[in-house]
Amino acid sequence: MIKNCILFFLLAGLASAQSFSIARVHYSGGGDWYSDPSSLPNLLNYLNSNTPMSAHPDEFRIQLTDDNASQFPYLYMTGHGNIRFSEDEIIALRSILMNGGFLHADDNYGMDESFRREIKRVFPNKDLVPLPHSHSIFSSYFKLPNGVPKVHEHDNNPPQALALFEGERIILLYTFESDLGDGWEDASVHQDPWPIREASLKMGVNIIYFALTQ
Repeated sequence: MIKNCILFFLLAGLASAQSFSIARVHYSGGGDWYSDPSSLPNLLNYLNSNTPMSAHPDEFRIQLTDDNASQFPYLYMTGHGNIRFSEDEIIALRSILMNGGFLHADDNYGMDESFRREIKRVFPNKDLVPLPHSHSIFSSYFKLPNGVPKVHEHDNNPPQALALFEGERIILLYTFESDLGDGWEDASVHQDPWPIREASLKMGVNIIYFALTQ
């Protein structure tokens, strides 16, 4: 079903106002899965305004065990705190990603340890692989030769884009030490200058384009 949805997006000329949508994952464990509430609407607006794609202007919110969860080819999750998947959620996420789905997880500073732990439960035999700046995800639409942008400094570590692969296909992208979602937020929230916010929005567009065309 997911693969058919992706083909529809690409072959239909992206003409429908609801051709593309993002589903934010509501997870348990105490972490603030709902953080950066203006981020995804701003990213979708930037996508609509700066690319040929048409997207639903608002995010959808799902739990992995919802009946309609597998209908969304693009999942997103973020937060500052703990993540905990139930056994049913582990099965559901594994099924979604192995059947054509894609997950972008964006560490909002604080979810790294629990995210890595839970993803290892989902895919015990897969490891996160750092993507070099030469990877095509950094040029899928906009040219970002320096890789994933750094929006906020926390531990003075360089930003990273790490991926889980199924064969040659990326099924999960994890952006770490970047805070992309903060860069997508309304300007008044963090007072970030426009060049930083624009770089984060461009990276968001690149992730979407890559996910739909890889």
